[in-house]
Amino acid sequence: MKTLPAYIGAAAFGLKMGVFLPGSDLVGEVAGRAEDLARDGLLDDGDVICVTESVVARVQDNIVTTDQVAEEVRTKLNLKPTATLGVVFPIASRNRFSVALEGLSKAVAQGKVVVQLSYPQDEVGNQVIDPAYVRSQGGIDKVLRHEDMPDEMLLHPVTKIDYGSYYAEVIRQQGAEPVIIYANDPVTILSEEPHGIIAADIRTREQTQAKLREVFANCITLQDICNQGDVASKWGLLGSNMSSAGKLKLLPRDGDEITKDIQAEILKRTNRKVEVLIYGDGAYKDPGTGIYELADPMTTFGSTPGLDNCIRGGVKYKMLADKLHAEGRSTSEIEASIQAARQIDPKSNSIESEGTTPRMMTDILASLADLVSGSSDAGTPVILVKNIYRG
Repeated sequence: MKTLPAYIGAAAFGLKMGVFLPGSDLVGEVAGRAEDLARDGLLDDGDVICVTESVVARVQDNIVTTDQVAEEVRTKLNLKPTATLGVVFPIASRNRFSVALEGLSKAVAQGKVVVQLSYPQDEVGNQVIDPAYVRSQGGIDKVLRHEDMPDEMLLHPVTKIDYGSYYAEVIRQQGAEPVIIYANDPVTILSEEPHGIIAADIRTREQTQAKLREVFANCITLQDICNQGDVASKWGLLGSNMSSAGKLKLLPRDGDEITKDIQAEILKRTNRKVEVLIYGDGAYKDPGTGIYELADPMTTFGSTPGLDNCIRGGVKYKMLADKLHAEGRSTSEIEASIQAARQIDPKSNSIESEGTTPRMMTDILASLADLVSGSSDAGTPVILVKNIYRG
């Protein structure tokens, strides 16, 4: 029987799983892998099982077509096929927004789609216009039109894609006329005389929508599209991903209930009380590219009650060690004092129990899980996290 040695602290392991398809027994398969862990001495009470949202949504077959998106946009904004649709502050992403834009453009296939991109970066840090060029033009308060911009100033430094041109082509392929502008005030879109507007940003959507509705009532967010019915998500198109040609995978439904089902099945099979979490994008920023990984509306789309409102506890190890050393304490005395401090209620407000930065446990767990599983072909959509959560 394998087991982790006592000197191992916080650890996360990617668990290899089979392919999950619509209708797969997600609860049974995750619990089955937990049985393997328990048999090998690698599962303990208080561990956390993290499941990526993508496999949950796939098992649920929570997928919509661009035709469904188009129909809903026409209905909710009362648009004719010849109308002008404004799309404000989408992120610059092929995977995250291009297929959604196909659906939005189909709604006005005989009309016009005006996309207003923020600059020099989008909401999550993707470069839209070269910052040096922006400075040379007098800053970020101007309204810039795509056709007036030097091509080389619009290339993303990593992907080398001109997202304005890319989005224009997506719109054109659906039959609509594209207009691409760059401006940081959402109200700028009104100069293009749209018949309806979609606030396409993610975590700032409510502020954008509120500002627009002060002067233009016919405005919805991505969350208002595909958020009702048998195939839907309470997040609508927020967090959606390209599934296949003409299809979008939405975020999963009923996440909390699924995590409780997995928790109960693992307890039944292994007699281990674990917590379970469904994770999306991690909440971290790449210091090299400046891109903020979190393109979802939040990090977590379901969790068991033990993780509710839980802030990561701990002690300021470095501070205590320095303080006690300055007081002349021996190494053994310092270690004993730190060990005693670790027993403090993690929700306590005492200085000893504060972490270096207060963070929600779900955000930490989801970010760690996302880093371990990656977004490519690691084949580990389920992550075991040990020695972080203290229930």
